Amino acid sequence: MPVISKYAVMGNPVSHSLSPRIHQMFAQQCDIALEYSAIEVAEDAFLSAVTQFRDEGGKGLNITVPFKQQAWQLADHRSSRAELAGAVNTLKFDEEESIYGDNTDGIGMLRDITGNLAKQVGGAKILVIGAGGAVRGVLGPLLEMQPSLLHIANRTSAKARDLAVVFGKFGPCTASGLDELGGVSYDIVINGTAASLQGEVPDLPVKIFNHETLAYDMMYSKEPTPFMRWASENGVTHCSDGLGMLVEQAAESFYIWHGIKPDTKPVLQALR
Repeated sequence: MPVISKYAVMGNPVSHSLSPRIHQMFAQQCDIALEYSAIEVAEDAFLSAVTQFRDEGGKGLNITVPFKQQAWQLADHRSSRAELAGAVNTLKFDEEESIYGDNTDGIGMLRDITGNLAKQVGGAKILVIGAGGAVRGVLGPLLEMQPSLLHIANRTSAKARDLAVVFGKFGPCTASGLDELGGVSYDIVINGTAASLQGEVPDLPVKIFNHETLAYDMMYSKEPTPFMRWASENGVTHCSDGLGMLVEQAAESFYIWHGIKPDTKPVLQALR
């Protein structure tokens, strides 16, 4: 019998997560025996949950809201992209008892936007809504693609401005509060808030869109998210949720754990 390695995704909430199904499909494709589960963790119990999972033989974890910054603090060693992001979504437990942390959100989003959705990032004007751990993970990779502008807008403007200071050395990065967004339209508008999980839409002006805008929600669901519906109602024809990002970032996590790059296209097609 093959040794079955244990992996999981931890978050709160996490019952909606498609990660178990995605990693099982990757494992079947790559002929790897693994067990992958979804573990909902109380907001004050992250460290103990990770310790228990590891003590029971767990080999690695995906981390989702609201624990990505706690995971960053927990990691003994981090990739350069995780170091910059200040957030970790992938933990790997090494034989030497150390914990390696990485952040695959940014590369997952880029592969989805540029590959699956065929949208140009280089030279584009990009608006990112939100300033939490999910957003921190994508700013560096987005700026590496050399957009003409990356603007961060958040309900609390100070958080957005703090991020602009950190990431401004990598490219043209500005920030404001949501209420300060003027008449500028963007090529790509990314909703990095968790508002869609609550059935809400951030308070945004319609002028951020033009007829070529891609409205991209980092959240995903069976139906179009509230952000996607709102964008469509205001004339946007190119809308996407974050399912492609989820699959692409999962593939990068899978590679970190197993050293094999799975084919994401049949998995994304099956989930759609």
